[in-house]
Amino acid sequence: MPKPLVIVESKAKADTIAGFLGRDRYTVMASVGHIRDLPTGARQVPKNVTDPDVRRLGIDVHNHFTPVYVIPDAKKQVVASLRAALKDASELYLATDEDREGEAISWHLLEVLKPRIPVKRMAFHEITGDAITAAVDNWRNLDMKLVEAQEGRRVLDRLVGYEVSNVAFRRIGPGTSAGRVQSVATRLVVDRERARMAFRAATYWDLEGTFGAEGAEFPAGLALLDGRRLASGRDFDPTTGRLVDGADVALLDEAAAASLADRLEGQPFRVASVDARTVTERPRPPFITSTLQQEAARQLGFSAARTMHVAQGLYERGLITYMRTDSTTLADQAVRAVREHVRRLYGDEYLPAAPRVYSSRVKNAQEAHEAIRPAGDRMRTVDDLRGELRGSDERRLYELVWKRTVACQMADARIRRVTLRLVATTTAGEEATFQATGRTIEFPGYLRAYVEGADDPDAELEDREAILPPLEEGDPVSCGELRASGHSTQPPARYTEASLVKELEDRGIGRPSTYASVLDTIVNKRDYVWKKGNALVPTWTAFAKVQLLERYFGHLIDYEFTATMEEALDAIARGEGEAEKWLHSFYFGNGQVGLKELVAEEYVATIDKAEVNAVRIGRDAQGRELVVRVWPNGANIERGDERAPVPADLTPDELTVETAEELLARGAGGPRALGEDPETGLPVLVLTGRYGPFVQLGELEDGSKDKPKRASLFNGMDPDALTLADAVALLSLPRVVGVAADGTEITAQNGRYGPYIKRGSETRSLDSEPQLFTVTEAEAEALFAQPKRRRGARVKPPIAELGPHPESGAPVRVLDGRFGPYVTDGVLNASVPRGVDPDTVTLGQAVELLRERAARAPAGGRGRPAKRTAAKKPARRTTAKRTTAKKSTTKSTTKKSAATKATKGSAPEASP
Repeated sequence: MPKPLVIVESKAKADTIAGFLGRDRYTVMASVGHIRDLPTGARQVPKNVTDPDVRRLGIDVHNHFTPVYVIPDAKKQVVASLRAALKDASELYLATDEDREGEAISWHLLEVLKPRIPVKRMAFHEITGDAITAAVDNWRNLDMKLVEAQEGRRVLDRLVGYEVSNVAFRRIGPGTSAGRVQSVATRLVVDRERARMAFRAATYWDLEGTFGAEGAEFPAGLALLDGRRLASGRDFDPTTGRLVDGADVALLDEAAAASLADRLEGQPFRVASVDARTVTERPRPPFITSTLQQEAARQLGFSAARTMHVAQGLYERGLITYMRTDSTTLADQAVRAVREHVRRLYGDEYLPAAPRVYSSRVKNAQEAHEAIRPAGDRMRTVDDLRGELRGSDERRLYELVWKRTVACQMADARIRRVTLRLVATTTAGEEATFQATGRTIEFPGYLRAYVEGADDPDAELEDREAILPPLEEGDPVSCGELRASGHSTQPPARYTEASLVKELEDRGIGRPSTYASVLDTIVNKRDYVWKKGNALVPTWTAFAKVQLLERYFGHLIDYEFTATMEEALDAIARGEGEAEKWLHSFYFGNGQVGLKELVAEEYVATIDKAEVNAVRIGRDAQGRELVVRVWPNGANIERGDERAPVPADLTPDELTVETAEELLARGAGGPRALGEDPETGLPVLVLTGRYGPFVQLGELEDGSKDKPKRASLFNGMDPDALTLADAVALLSLPRVVGVAADGTEITAQNGRYGPYIKRGSETRSLDSEPQLFTVTEAEAEALFAQPKRRRGARVKPPIAELGPHPESGAPVRVLDGRFGPYVTDGVLNASVPRGVDPDTVTLGQAVELLRERAARAPAGGRGRPAKRTAAKKPARRTTAKRTTAKKSTTKSTTKKSAATKATKGSAPEASP
């Protein structure tokens, strides 16, 4: 008997919903995301599309910006399965996520499957039995406004991604790209680094003292000297290191501060004033996508991608509500559940008189959605879900959501803040005023939720207090010690993932639901940003990209324009605008220059490649300019004809004029001659290149195509201590070890994967590089007699053995790989971040790196890349007209080759 077919995005979500609906009554299947999309290259475009621009872009900009949709190879089996299930279905329920992307997935399913049975759109914010039943009973039609808004964004991102990325590819180099949001995010990181590079530090001093009264000791710091406020960091110009104009402050240096302490020694102190007031602290709103990412980064150390990966699993198994939302609204049943939980757990005094209602501060928030909270009508704790939460990541993130949700409906905390002013007169007659502050929790209110689960909640709350003794004006206090304390102004802090998400959200750039993918693009997929600890550091390639966009595509990277663009796209989603009109204005221009004109060949030809790839650092003492020249595989520091490679782990703000001169002296001073080669008589040189030090036999002659023989130094070799004998030995490789029984030579060689021996086409790895000079013919034959080891398995000994993984028990090690040091548990590999010494990595840090790598891994494997499939003949194409919207759309079932590339002159599209 036919039964309804329900289609969702993921297998996990399908399994959960099937459990609620009943597998005997409903068929629930997964589309595994989008079943069709824009083509990734011209080979995927149907042959009946002949316009070269349409084949390159996948969009017909002259025909209402109509997209060309194709079904990727990976989704053809999914589509076939859905079509087969549809034949036996009585009705079709589209149960994709209730946002623009989910609505678009449902529309694509309709366009491809063309069902002849009733179609109903299910909408829900949580996956619980009651919510799913209500969604079946209260179905709706597809919201074409959301579909049009999603398609408008997709088309816009493709136009910016393909057109501008092509220019970046040609003017900066391979691997560079542009994106509507990722380029602006990159600019934010670069601008912050520019501010750090321009920063000039200043120093200032004050006094800190330890005082006593009523049997208690407390600290206080010098605040005023003869009525003038002491200078602090905010009083200095960050670009000069001098006090800002008009700053009426007392500035002390070390000698002045020490002298002042001497003049106060033994002088009596008294209380000049007591300012006590009670303030209320309100709880924060429940989580939305961006605030969840920020708080998970601060409290748990999660990256945005890791947070969303864990949250996705919690949502799909019915443990939290939908995690891509910018609404702080809570459903009435959720508010009732939270209030009842608070009453039962803490008592009526912890409940406000009426439920709290929060309004979103996010621009264009989708209030139809709900905040992120524990799913269901019960506030289940971590202990309640002990058998359902998988691993520590889920437990920690769920607990974070639980605490925030409970706290948001609790009473205000009442905090008593006390400020004491203490005065004394120096032996020179100056009046010195010290200040101490105290904080006492009179009523914890919502703070009680944040210490829930602690062994001693009251002690946890007390740790948040700073208690001062009860004093009144005129009371004497004793001064136990005075210390001169020096301070330096600090450059603006680099962005972390959490602070960059907040900055993007505050500026109205992008949508909170896309921030994780934007960060993943600039940090992991493109060479724009790397992490030093948690700080985001831009690469020199990022500087070149931003310079290109600022000078030639200024409006695309302008913060206000990007935010305005976001508002226009949201207006389309609300039905207040048309995507086609907006796209036409953006691409062709409407009384102003459009994108089409900016990417035209005649305009691109005016871009000075040398200029956009040159980052000016400053001038040396002789007035000579120091410039970082950006290349596809690195960067050089240049001064006239002198040049030297810039180390990859040197942050831009550390490349000062002094550091640049040191690099030039070390690298541009020319090769160091070690002597003559005994066999050829040619000079043997040691040099430093972009990839490190190497030795060279003979000089490189101008105009000659023949390159001198070169050999990289072994790990641990110091180029300054290298001898002629060492260099000659390196240049002697590959070394003939012996001759096999069949007459084949056995050689020892150093390759890209490390040292190895070779016999014909057979190879075996060696354990260390010095073995290249010592391995004997007998040892080589013994190695060939053994089964071949996995490539690189024992090329180098582990840097460190960290111990068993706390969850799997697998040994965790730090290894030195082809692309640098990495941690591994035997299944997953995760690179050690640049700037981190691999010898200092702890087990905890390694586990965190592996978890972040797992969060980025493709579905279906723990960090293993998906298998590539061979190209196949295109299947027969079909053409369909959109039935629920005005525009027509061409779709194709052309199979996608794994080796498909963009058409000539195009570059990979960037994520938005």
